[in-house]
Amino acid sequence: MSVGRLLAVGLALGSLTLGLTAGQLTGHAVAQGTAPKPGSAPPGKVPAASHAHGTPRGWRFTWPQGGDPAKGREVFQKLECYSCHEVRSERFPAPSDPGRAGPELSMMGPLHPPEFFAESIINPSAIVEQGRGYAAADGSSKMPSYAGSLTVQETIDLVAYLRQLRPPTASTPTP
Repeated sequence: MSVGRLLAVGLALGSLTLGLTAGQLTGHAVAQGTAPKPGSAPPGKVPAASHAHGTPRGWRFTWPQGGDPAKGREVFQKLECYSCHEVRSERFPAPSDPGRAGPELSMMGPLHPPEFFAESIINPSAIVEQGRGYAAADGSSKMPSYAGSLTVQETIDLVAYLRQLRPPTASTPTP
């Protein structure tokens, strides 16, 4: 993927800098919607000429598939996300400051698409549940943004980790 394409993806996520360098992004953004005319572009590709008048109709950002949940867990630990977020299915230290506590995460995996998790990491103030203690005095999220702190691959892996989380059951051993 070209550096120009990476910049376009960054703009689509809210003009954020993610420490991009050539080769850090795996996955792709694809155009959804009308099929290309026969011979104009392979499936899933948008003909270059369609960009002449702006964003192609039907385009949307699609979070890259894959990611390594084990590496994502390492990122979660490196960032000390557990200092604000409990994960009942894991053995992390308990959140240390109730005033900074964010949502418990073990049940979140099946509730949200990967793009929601990515935006929550990169731009946590995009959606803030009011009345739950997650908002600062100005209404923004108490959670810091990790835009610029993580590589795209680390973000992809962290999203993969969050997506696979499930609440513990009586038969689920805690790691």
